[in-house]
Amino acid sequence: MRRTIDFLHRMEEGFLAFLLAAMTLLTFIQVVLRYVFSAGMIWALEMTTFLFAWLVIMGIGYGIRVHSHIGVDAFVKLFPTPIQRLFALAAVAAGLVYCGMMAWGGWVQIDLFHMVEMESEDLKWPLWIPYSVLVIGFGLAVWRLLVTAWRVATFRETSLLGSESDDALKQFAEKEGKEDAAGRQGEAGS
Repeated sequence: MRRTIDFLHRMEEGFLAFLLAAMTLLTFIQVVLRYVFSAGMIWALEMTTFLFAWLVIMGIGYGIRVHSHIGVDAFVKLFPTPIQRLFALAAVAAGLVYCGMMAWGGWVQIDLFHMVEMESEDLKWPLWIPYSVLVIGFGLAVWRLLVTAWRVATFRETSLLGSESDDALKQFAEKEGKEDAAGRQGEAGS
């Protein structure tokens, strides 16, 4: 089970990296074509917009998983851990309401686009295809929020946010450890 979850996480990260790379490459090519060759691809802006929308909306669920969303928890940290957990569960509930509303609204929008057979302006794609990210991305965010709620309720986590100070200390310790290892290796070679 753990291997399957790890595989799915790597797939998600790979997909997000692909979206970012494709968007960046397409924009670079378009700039070169426009300013060097006085030409361009009519569909490039629309495709870049779709890629960016997919990157951002799919990134919401990823951000929940890795605790990278910005938040202010100075007030919450004044309370004991059980109260902090209640705040975390309240935040998850608010996130679930928001993501649920966005997923439902996305579904209604996709259904409308599909029903009237609306196409994108330049790519001539059925609009329900690029807009499906609303249901997929916010559905993933709902799943990640439910997992987070379970982790908070079962005392595995107390917050939705990562700890920047803990992350910085961890990176510092890893850097120091690598430098110490390199120093010892250099001394052994002398």
